Amino acid sequence: MHVEYHKWYSHRLHRDMELMIFGHAGAPTIVFPTSYARFYEWKDFKMIDTIADKIDGGYLQLYCVDGIWSETWYNYGIHPNARMQRHNVWEQYMIHEVYPLIRHKNHNHFTILTGTSFGAFIAALFALKHPWHANKLVAMSGGYSTKGFLDGYYDNDVYFNSPLDFVPNMHDHNTLERIRAIDLKLITSTWDIPTCRETTLELSRKLWDKGVWNQCDVWNDAQHDWPDWRRMIRVYL
Repeated sequence: MHVEYHKWYSHRLHRDMELMIFGHAGAPTIVFPTSYARFYEWKDFKMIDTIADKIDGGYLQLYCVDGIWSETWYNYGIHPNARMQRHNVWEQYMIHEVYPLIRHKNHNHFTILTGTSFGAFIAALFALKHPWHANKLVAMSGGYSTKGFLDGYYDNDVYFNSPLDFVPNMHDHNTLERIRAIDLKLITSTWDIPTCRETTLELSRKLWDKGVWNQCDVWNDAQHDWPDWRRMIRVYL
């Protein structure tokens, strides 16, 4: 398997950022890590091995990016608005630094966003906020409520990082049409964390209310854990 490691100093984030690329061709697939995790998480938990045939066959090229969640959502030592501002800068890093690398490396513009648990939340949030940068979303066992992160604090920046809040109020025709063009797959399970299962179903309903097609699957024999996510990616990626 072709593997690349990249590291550069981001002047937007004022820190070094790292990522790994797996594969030589195929649909560029951006992988967002879970809470506190790093860019090598999918390698460590055998997710890369699970879809190695699709990567080696040139169907998928994975870009496993670094999250800075300990500086944003989980940074309980700073004001919630500062956490949201830091997250918004990280999104700009993705758009203006990671995406140009992807476009330079890969001329296939059908871009997939994926993640598990907190990574699924980030993937879905990014797809819905920046729909022109996504063609498919595979969000496994995500939780889409921000209430547990921000100590009850709420402002416009929190609102625009809360899919359950902003999706019902989306009215711009062009934006909604772009979101409707994304292949949205929201996956949960009977034995998932209750808030993840419930908010996955809620997000699916709110998308349908806006006329946005989405595939919401509830697995009856899966839990909130890597062995089941490895089974899921065989189906959805």
